[in-house]
Amino acid sequence: MAVSASAESTFSLTSLTPDVALKLATAARESCNEQGYQVAVAVVDRSGLLQAFVRDRFATPHTVEVAERKAWTALSFRIPTSEMEKATNHETTMMGIRHASNALMVGGGLPIEAAGSLLGGIGISGAPGGDLDEACAADGLLAIEDDLLF
Repeated sequence: MAVSASAESTFSLTSLTPDVALKLATAARESCNEQGYQVAVAVVDRSGLLQAFVRDRFATPHTVEVAERKAWTALSFRIPTSEMEKATNHETTMMGIRHASNALMVGGGLPIEAAGSLLGGIGISGAPGGDLDEACAADGLLAIEDDLLF
């Protein structure tokens, strides 16, 4: 049976709702708060556009941009930014990718995926280390796990 021309020229995507994106950002921020960290949390959609953002009142100014860039990087490369940090260090052939516009190769960003679909990225900045930012992001993802079942 032949596929119609219109079916071949279109496709459907799954995306986070604004409520789930905000729930993710809030849960990740709360995880960091429980450990005493003042952070900024950005959630980008699958196009890399900001969908949800929360910032603690004492999170420093740079955390706003850094969180969004971490989220964008995790989405764009579809791996945790801590892995990109290692894969692009000065001793690798991939180090040039560090100069890609908007990319930030430091820990604290995770892709958001469910059922094989890339939904977006989350980035956190403000904890004393990218590994701690990333742990809070992972806690946020756990908080929305049931929302991502489809």
